[in-house]
Amino acid sequence: MRRNWAARLRHITLDGLRAVVLENERLRVTVVPDKGGDVVEFLHKPTDTDFVWLSPQGLRDPRDHLQGAADDVAQFVDHYEGGWQEIFPSGGAPSEYRGARLAQHGEVSGLPWECAVVADDEDEVAVRLSVRTRRLPYRMEKVLRLRSGTAALEIEGRATNEADLPLHAMWGQHIVYGLPFLRPGARIRLPEGVTVIPHPGPINPEGRRVRAGGPWRWPRVPADGGGETDLSVVQEPGAPSDIVYLTGFTEGWYEISGDVGIRVEWDATLLPYLWMWQELGASTGYPWWGRAYTVGLEPFSSMPTDGLAAAVANGTALVLDPHETKVLRLRAEVVA
Repeated sequence: MRRNWAARLRHITLDGLRAVVLENERLRVTVVPDKGGDVVEFLHKPTDTDFVWLSPQGLRDPRDHLQGAADDVAQFVDHYEGGWQEIFPSGGAPSEYRGARLAQHGEVSGLPWECAVVADDEDEVAVRLSVRTRRLPYRMEKVLRLRSGTAALEIEGRATNEADLPLHAMWGQHIVYGLPFLRPGARIRLPEGVTVIPHPGPINPEGRRVRAGGPWRWPRVPADGGGETDLSVVQEPGAPSDIVYLTGFTEGWYEISGDVGIRVEWDATLLPYLWMWQELGASTGYPWWGRAYTVGLEPFSSMPTDGLAAAVANGTALVLDPHETKVLRLRAEVVA
């Protein structure tokens, strides 16, 4: 029975794509199975705060993109609406693994996922999304669950190697925040003992925020231009673009807050890294053109953002044995 109270679920079409809305008294979450199972809305209803960043180009259907020069970066970026993507089996730049050419951020974020309702009553709603990768023999599932009376989205993800031999993978949660929630001065909290590993080179030729080298101790680290910078404080528009890798988590969690906040918890034994991506308007060429103001806090299995081959080479890639399934549990909760 369709409800307009307590936990409820409805199927909609969003910009021509299949979407499903999970909703209760406090939270509304919109997921797009037709486009990677992306979360494109995470709205805290009491404060009218949506935590996801939406890119200026908006939501686009990858199947309708027929023009322009094809390349392995554009496949992801030209359809990047912001929000929250599942990243698997490669993270970051295009890469080649055992003869398979993998585009920017791997396969599953650009594929349509199957969607089935697994719970739909006043106490909770839940959907199961599933997909098979096309270049590597993996199957992925995730169940997204919203319980009545809570401001928390619960996710259980499963990655299964369907081959008779062991395979590598990178697995990540590409979670980004933006306006109006994300503002200069917003604070990021992490557990004690986290260290900061800078990316080897700048991601913007105009400069970077954190000096190369390290590892450094969170949150105050050497700034690229001298002195220190506090990574726990979100910077003003135009601050340098950068990406760093945070590790040393005894517990997998972070909080980011201004007037209202969000806490994300995950299994740090499976995803021991947190990628911190900062694009605050300093990049004036493709693809941002100075229009992005966003910070990504992205739990990941591996590093750096150079693709699966690099993670295999440095020993941070996951190994899935023949027919092995790895299970990842996450929780994202509004802290008001």
